[in-house]
Amino acid sequence: MHTSPVDERTTPHGRKSHLLAVQRFLQPDDVTCGPTCLRKVYDFYGLEVEAERVLTEIDRNEDGGTLGVFLGVSALARGFGARIYSYNLRIFDPTWAGLTREELTEKLRARLRYLSHSKAVRAGRAYLQFVESGGEVCFDELNPALLKRILDLDRPVLVGLSATYLYGMARERFDEVNDVLVDDDVGGDPIGHFVVVAGYEQWGRRFLLLDPHPHSPHPATGPLEVDAQRLVNSILLGDLTYDAVLLELWPGEARA
Repeated sequence: MHTSPVDERTTPHGRKSHLLAVQRFLQPDDVTCGPTCLRKVYDFYGLEVEAERVLTEIDRNEDGGTLGVFLGVSALARGFGARIYSYNLRIFDPTWAGLTREELTEKLRARLRYLSHSKAVRAGRAYLQFVESGGEVCFDELNPALLKRILDLDRPVLVGLSATYLYGMARERFDEVNDVLVDDDVGGDPIGHFVVVAGYEQWGRRFLLLDPHPHSPHPATGPLEVDAQRLVNSILLGDLTYDAVLLELWPGEARA
């Protein structure tokens, strides 16, 4: 009996496009993009948590922002499974790929003695807590295929990246008088940001993002489409603000 061949473009590994039903929440201020994105992922998995509660459960930096690893630690505490793909060479050495959990834990403990910047120290300690709490750290090559592979498992990807590069925007400076960020291409600094990657088009040549910032170039309806290479570059340049990272979460014994 003759059977028609399978159209590989519609299978999980070969389909042309895929979009997860992730709701877009708006962040309440300039420094809460991370917790807002985490809340989006919770909501996708059917866990309703009020924004204020998510905010209070996550460690923050001195500037009020947070790091991807803090989001991972918080999700683990709620019973989620968590995997981080980090490209932060201040913390991780490429030769650590393939280490057991125990070996990676010892490397992180040893690395802490050589970190001097306060933000790096806090990140190193948080990664140690993440691993000791059951989180996974992976060293896979960052490319569109990795993002597509996670999305094909029906898992949204929370990413820390450089908004300055992603949107081709001016660097920004914090205005202490008015308590806001202002554009300053000369005196400003690159800005880190969190978004959720919720799908892809054209077999992974373009990705679909949900940006929580109300002033981002996000369309009024539907996700923002971004070229795959620009997204990858933006994530890697997130290292300038200590967060070149993908965070993959999945339900375990998730609890409200």
